[in-house]
Amino acid sequence: MLKNESSTARDRALDDPRPALPPIDVEEFRKVVRSRRSIRRFTDEEVPGRILDDCLELAMLAPNSSNLQPWEFYVVSTPAIKQRLAEACLGQNAARTAPVLIGIVARTNTWRANSQRNLDEWPEEKRPGIVEKYYSRIAPLHYNQGPLGLFGLAKKAAGLAVGLRRPVPRGPYSPCEMKVWAAKSTALAAENLMLAARAHGFDSCPMEGFDDHRVRKILGVPRDGIVIMVLALGRRAENGVYNRQYRFAPEDFIRRL
Repeated sequence: MLKNESSTARDRALDDPRPALPPIDVEEFRKVVRSRRSIRRFTDEEVPGRILDDCLELAMLAPNSSNLQPWEFYVVSTPAIKQRLAEACLGQNAARTAPVLIGIVARTNTWRANSQRNLDEWPEEKRPGIVEKYYSRIAPLHYNQGPLGLFGLAKKAAGLAVGLRRPVPRGPYSPCEMKVWAAKSTALAAENLMLAARAHGFDSCPMEGFDDHRVRKILGVPRDGIVIMVLALGRRAENGVYNRQYRFAPEDFIRRL
């Protein structure tokens, strides 16, 4: 970043790239995780703007692929729009009663612009050469699928050949694989958002049950956007939890090698 360029990103960055770690209380984190539930009914209490903004900021601190941040958050609190969105969410109680609904969207075509933003908004005076090389040369090669996905097919063929001799990245090689790529980072941000809400004493309910066509139209989602979920957010009602939380035995899912 040149000295006369905008310092917006630098102002948002940490003062020290390796700041001292703050004291951590694992029991407080455990309380947040264990008390997070998918709430089906909310009270009428509004979520203060400062808390909502903080939750969204914490969401966007989630780890993501190459810092390309392929996500968008459509915050819906306008009653008329929220009612339409709740109907598109099949009238679920969580959608009908929450004071805020958030459409969490993954984007597959923002990687090019965000590669350039990483160069333009690099938070230090000097950009490392490896950073310059990655965002100007490697990322355009890695994420570009080309017209009709033909460049992706060519990359896949080359990867298969080279992969016979040494480890190589296996994708994304197609528009469909780009959807998976974007969804993974966006889902991490969604989890940050839910935990942040719980840490503030509010609750959420991630919803996959919705009419995708109607939700996209209501929110104005771009063609390359994928609605990962609609998140209901608010204060849990007394009857907001429908049953006790349980999970299957950890040993059924954890593989130790």
